[in-house]
Amino acid sequence: MIPVDTLYLFFASAVALALVPGPDNIFVLTQSVLYGWRSGLLVTLGLCTGIMVHTAAVAFGVAAIFLASATAFTSLKVIGAGYLLYLALCALRAEPMPIEGEGLRLSSGKLFGRGIVMNITNPKVTVFFLAYLPQFTDPDFGSLHGQMMTLGALFIVATLMIFGSIAWFAGLLSEFLRGSNRTQRVINWIVAIIFICLAIRLLMVTH
Repeated sequence: MIPVDTLYLFFASAVALALVPGPDNIFVLTQSVLYGWRSGLLVTLGLCTGIMVHTAAVAFGVAAIFLASATAFTSLKVIGAGYLLYLALCALRAEPMPIEGEGLRLSSGKLFGRGIVMNITNPKVTVFFLAYLPQFTDPDFGSLHGQMMTLGALFIVATLMIFGSIAWFAGLLSEFLRGSNRTQRVINWIVAIIFICLAIRLLMVTH
């Protein structure tokens, strides 16, 4: 079993990492501003599901095998960047509507799926988990697979805390920012630009 002090250290570092501006929390922020805090929370749950996939991949060695293939790594980057550009296009084409209106048109499954795709198609997350999780494990503490899954669960808890807070505050902010059609159009353009920048950043990740 992992010592309690190691778990505390890992959780503190996970919270700190969740607070650092990056593609995932920016994604939650933009979706919450556009569609409301509930939508942002659904996206967060999708992102956490993606974290489960990355954790399992690292725990069972799939990530190491995957990263050995430059072709697979590049393909994943292109798919992820393409999805971000698709979301940018959706934002540009979105028509102004009442607060939460578009969020109601987007099903829970679609919002949840956005989070999963966003997380899984980011190879940088795979690289990060492959380098991060093993630092807090030790064969003397028992099964390495079990330890990594435990750490992954803690990372998800930290992510839910921070990203859930971001979704809630951004959702409240949207109620003040989306009072006019002009404001909504400006927000959509800003979100589209953010998605495009994230896509470019993802394509620049090296193997």
